[in-house]
Amino acid sequence: MKLVTAIIKPFRMDDVRAALSDIGVQGITATEVKGFGRQKGHTELYRGAEYVVDFLPKVKLEIAVADDQVEATIEAVIKAASTGKIGDGKIFVTPLEQVIRIRTGETGEEAI
Repeated sequence: MKLVTAIIKPFRMDDVRAALSDIGVQGITATEVKGFGRQKGHTELYRGAEYVVDFLPKVKLEIAVADDQVEATIEAVIKAASTGKIGDGKIFVTPLEQVIRIRTGETGEEAI
């Protein structure tokens, strides 16, 4: 089992969710986060004053999948989240040692 963590642009969230649903991913956790990478923020004008926006809004998706779904999950996120511009995001894949469904007590892949 793996935990796929994707940091994406907020306006791509619905497309990514639909793409994951199409390949059979049953659940994701989404969190609104802020951060920066190569974009390094930007300046904006508000009521005549210029100010720097250091941290840009992003959405962090956490997707627990079986080992055989990892590549399909990554491909679905890349296709749905890509705009071809800087700041599209990152995907991290980490191993999951154990998953437990609280309601039923199921463990392992059955709990995903």
